[in-house]
Amino acid sequence: MSFIILACITGFLVLVTLLPFWKHDAWWVRGMDFPRLQLLVVGLLVLGASIIFLELNDKGSWLILGLVFGCIILHFSWILPYTKVFPSEVKTARNNGEDNLIKIITANVLMTNHNAHKLLDNVSKYNPDVLVTLESDKWWEEKLSVLEEEYKYTMKCPLDNKYGMHVYSKLPLKDTSIQFLVESDIPSMHAIVILRSGIKARVHFLHPAPPSPTENESSSERDAELMVVGKSVADEEGPIIVTGDLNDVAWSATTRLFRKVSGLLDPRIGRGMYNTFHADYWFARWPLDHIFHSEHFTVNHIERLPHIGSDHYPMYVELMYDKADGADQEGLEADEDDLEWAEEKMDEHTVEESDVHEPGK
Repeated sequence: MSFIILACITGFLVLVTLLPFWKHDAWWVRGMDFPRLQLLVVGLLVLGASIIFLELNDKGSWLILGLVFGCIILHFSWILPYTKVFPSEVKTARNNGEDNLIKIITANVLMTNHNAHKLLDNVSKYNPDVLVTLESDKWWEEKLSVLEEEYKYTMKCPLDNKYGMHVYSKLPLKDTSIQFLVESDIPSMHAIVILRSGIKARVHFLHPAPPSPTENESSSERDAELMVVGKSVADEEGPIIVTGDLNDVAWSATTRLFRKVSGLLDPRIGRGMYNTFHADYWFARWPLDHIFHSEHFTVNHIERLPHIGSDHYPMYVELMYDKADGADQEGLEADEDDLEWAEEKMDEHTVEESDVHEPGK
């Protein structure tokens, strides 16, 4: 009986481990990108149970052990870069002057969450230069209006469909644009932010819809938005920051493809996962809220902030503009297959990189 139970569990584990390698964009395929940490834990539990309950002189038992061990190795290889034992992709900042520092809070507030004071407490404590809110509607806009005396530069797109977005900035925002790149009700924001030193950085704020049975049945809309923005920044020589709730995990094939296409760096690599969703369930968390940047920046600080009543934790990042120190930082490189795959994703929704507003040009 133990053999049958463990064989069935092993079969399921193998299926959900291998399913994401299939490049199909159905939600039930892409959804298996998310719980790699949880599946790693399941694999370790099954491995332990197999050693305890199976007859180790039986070939079938060794087959189960081999398959489970293989699944563990695969899941571990995907999440390893998001642990402190892995080399950091982005350097820790040296002192390059406060004027070259930009501090950002990215917060998916959850539209139905009415604990605005908790977010405002975080803003008061961490004093960011830029606050980005996602899922913010008119109610949230009214509550956050108290910030506008200090945060004079704003971008506002209140919506009641859980895809509203607001940006509040102490630093000047120029050449701003709110676009609906792939879906008519899903906005993105694009601007130039000017650091205190006078350095101009191109910023993109994103919140594409996730693949799920209740929203988009496939990931194609999300993937197309990520790819078209990635392509638009790929040849940019100046500093770039992309942040938001991408509704994709850091280690997925799609996010890796975005990093390859865009050439941007992930400051979490070698530092931690910073799992931001789901804030209410410790056993079902993964990194959905992201920040990527060009090699012009190094990392001064990165932190997941306290619970604000949302299903997401906010993320806080301090980036230091240091072109000289960051010049030798390298991320992932795209090959021809990667570029072709990205083009296919964009073609599904007939979007091109020229559709993306390129602030500063």
